[in-house]
Amino acid sequence: MRMNQVTIALPDLDAGWDFYSKLGLTPIVDARPHYARFACPDGDSTFSLHQGEGGGGTTVYFECDELDETVDALAVGGIAFASGPEDKRWLWREAELYDPGGNRLVLYFAGPNRMTPPWRVASGPQR
Repeated sequence: MRMNQVTIALPDLDAGWDFYSKLGLTPIVDARPHYARFACPDGDSTFSLHQGEGGGGTTVYFECDELDETVDALAVGGIAFASGPEDKRWLWREAELYDPGGNRLVLYFAGPNRMTPPWRVASGPQR
């Protein structure tokens, strides 16, 4: 099983369109004001927005191989970060930001600790 997409709610899809485009996602469906879909820059997953009350309960993690450089470039491009990049006790390096609807996003780099942290359950799938 592979994850295809994550869909989050935003009250203003025009603001979401601008924000996620600046974040580096490529628009592939524009059905605003009700729906928008983006291709992620790496891999084959997609990310969607639908019009609705946003914020608060959703956290989406986007992995970046060059986290610090990515955060720096996005900040120069006008993206505001709430924190980071900083090393976390769970062995990931993370930067936190919020989209225009208040949804929490974490850009991170985990390396091998993404799927095989030292505390990994032995029976899980190996990757």
